[in-house]
Amino acid sequence: MPKTLVITPVKDSIDTTLQTIEAIHAAEGDHLHYVYNDFSTPETKKILEKKKKKFGFELINLEEITNTPSPNYNLVLQMAQKKAIELKVPLVIVESDVIIKRDTLDKMYELSLSTRNCGMLGAITTDESGQVNFPYLNFKGEKKEITDTSHSLSFCCTLLSSKLLESFSFKELSSEKHWYDVFISRKSKLLGFKNYLVTSLPVVHKPHSSRPWKQLKYTNPLKYYFNKLIKRKDRI
Repeated sequence: MPKTLVITPVKDSIDTTLQTIEAIHAAEGDHLHYVYNDFSTPETKKILEKKKKKFGFELINLEEITNTPSPNYNLVLQMAQKKAIELKVPLVIVESDVIIKRDTLDKMYELSLSTRNCGMLGAITTDESGQVNFPYLNFKGEKKEITDTSHSLSFCCTLLSSKLLESFSFKELSSEKHWYDVFISRKSKLLGFKNYLVTSLPVVHKPHSSRPWKQLKYTNPLKYYFNKLIKRKDRI
């Protein structure tokens, strides 16, 4: 029986995706890894099909399950919740622009068991030089190794405990939204759980690799907000 079910939603960005997959494959401990391919290009799909045996992950091509255009994060979370509950293990989300360390998964699993009433537990993100980066810039000066936080945890690299998974159905997730880290973080607190950010367990984050249009926020803000507000991309 694995310690956790690890999932990685994928939308192209194959270079960072393969780095994510390789790092999870190299992780210590027994962790089951599912990759959810959310309508990537045929080229990306072909590479994932080729690599799944080498890196030991289960590949789920969402185009074989739904006709709903990407992003399908709600469907991914619903399927993963069901599987994790069947296995009776926590669910760990490691997104396709995150590179974990060999001990990340084991330590997250152990901390989820040793911290009080854990609902969610996230690893802090850094750039490749080790500097805390988006989305955890607010915690840059945090000295506590484990912080019980009321801030929403990002799904960059985050564990959802078995008790949280059993407390409410992800079928409640709104199909009108694209991302659910804020909603689930708040739901966890509402249900009486504690959400922890582990500052002593950094992972490398390469923001927006799978959503390059978001880089426009820094290079062309007008076009960025047109995409976000008018075209309603990236609904949280």
